[in-house]
Amino acid sequence: MHHASIRTANIHRAIAFYEILGFTVCERFTTGYTLACWMEGLGGRIELIQIPEPKPAPDAFADEHYVGYYHLSFDLTDITADLPNWLTNIKERVTSQPEQLQPLKVLLEPTQQQIGDRIWEVAFIADADGLPLEFIRLLAKLG
Repeated sequence: MHHASIRTANIHRAIAFYEILGFTVCERFTTGYTLACWMEGLGGRIELIQIPEPKPAPDAFADEHYVGYYHLSFDLTDITADLPNWLTNIKERVTSQPEQLQPLKVLLEPTQQQIGDRIWEVAFIADADGLPLEFIRLLAKLG
């Protein structure tokens, strides 16, 4: 996949948020009449597009009847040995920018989940526009 595109109400706030997660802006451009950028980090690339006159996004995480793209997922196995401490660090870094960012909204605290023959540590947070992001870390391979 080349990139995942995210529409945002405020591109500067979104950039600040994704920089805290470890992304860096690699290209700034306009698309039509609005600001956009590509950011790279955590093994992938995202595109942020600022939307004039934005409407709130549906709550894909809480609405069990929601149909559509659900979340982006980032594998932190090679980035951190401890997902709870990584998440605490992200919370502190977001809190250190109160002029630009709201406190971090944790949708699911780190928990363990078996998927196939692997045990994963999984957490969900909301980005600057309330969109769900998943962070996973491989704990064990069974068998």
